[in-house]
Amino acid sequence: MRFLMTTKANGAAPPDEAVYAEMGRFVEEMTQAGVLLATGGLDPVGVRVTATDGTITVTDGPFAEAKEAIVSFALIEARSQEEAVELSRRFWKIIGTGEGSIQQVFGP
Repeated sequence: MRFLMTTKANGAAPPDEAVYAEMGRFVEEMTQAGVLLATGGLDPVGVRVTATDGTITVTDGPFAEAKEAIVSFALIEARSQEEAVELSRRFWKIIGTGEGSIQQVFGP
């Protein structure tokens, strides 16, 4: 099963070099195990696209609740939701404080 793991902006200071190094080891381990399919950071400003009865509206950010913006993601392959949660626990032990979500990805 595939899962999309996301993190939100939390206003915390950027991680130090030790955290980056530990995260690099974690990413490498997950990649070697075939668990990590893709990962990356996202621009928290972005644009919002809405469709109402065929009318498309594009609104430039930043938005009022920037702390709610998703700023990074990881697409993983896990045997179960429980395994995805365990991988998320390992991630948050490295990063420290924050908030994110895990959602199963459906489709081919």
